[in-house]
Amino acid sequence: MTEMIYYYDGSFEGFLCCIFDSYANKEILTAICRDEDAMPTLFAARNIVTDQNHANRVFRKIVKYSPYAAELLRKGFLTCLPEKELHLYRLVVKLLKEGPGFLRNFSDEALYPVITAVRHLNGEAHLLKGFIRFSELGGVLGSEIEPKNRVLPILRSHFCARYREETFFIYDRTHKEALFYAAGKAVIRPLEFFQMAPPDETEANYRILWKRFYDTIAIKERYNPKCRRTNMPKRYWDTMTEFQDESYFKPQSSPAAVPTPGVPDGISAPGIPPTPGPSAPGSAP
Repeated sequence: MTEMIYYYDGSFEGFLCCIFDSYANKEILTAICRDEDAMPTLFAARNIVTDQNHANRVFRKIVKYSPYAAELLRKGFLTCLPEKELHLYRLVVKLLKEGPGFLRNFSDEALYPVITAVRHLNGEAHLLKGFIRFSELGGVLGSEIEPKNRVLPILRSHFCARYREETFFIYDRTHKEALFYAAGKAVIRPLEFFQMAPPDETEANYRILWKRFYDTIAIKERYNPKCRRTNMPKRYWDTMTEFQDESYFKPQSSPAAVPTPGVPDGISAPGIPPTPGPSAPGSAP
């Protein structure tokens, strides 16, 4: 069999077509790259055209072998695992060759990196259910996040059920995409450039109230920054109201920043982890 590098459009369906073409052309894949990452190479390479019929055939085949493997494949594609396409491809090859028995062995070399990445995806999505902060912008709730993984398809079910009667959006700064929800319908769309509008007087006051609440519940004698960073990792702070500077509390109609309440005795409240519970069902990318 010929070794080959495949380039595809970056979609989940496009990735499934890479698997289809590798079997159709009897080629072993040494790399699977997105079109925008294409670089000159001396190795044999092929551009894969996305065909929905081919993608459906591959996914149905995987589901037939193991619904659990299909779920791993679907969620694994959302992770930040380096060279995730190649890891997922090797998982599918082993599944079709040996059957689903190896999926019970978490130390298996084809399964371990994928299942570890999916656990990280689920964990991050669970944390963001408690860390996302919405702002009211002209009747629409809006928020921003900076996750490592593409968590919006995982978060969609949770927030659409929680804010069923609202209109809202969640913008993913890392992956330049946004979840939009209105009138019972939700979509995830790419959004290359986005800047949150400044708050009006009412929203600025709500932000100040939340900041004051967060600061006021601090207990000086129990101040433990290490515990706070454990329960509320620092990489999430950039999009959380309680950690913003004065400009975040400046209303659109006011030329001066609204003064933010100081932390009692200079002590910030320790973070409180979200209530444990099952993750929302994932959605296909």
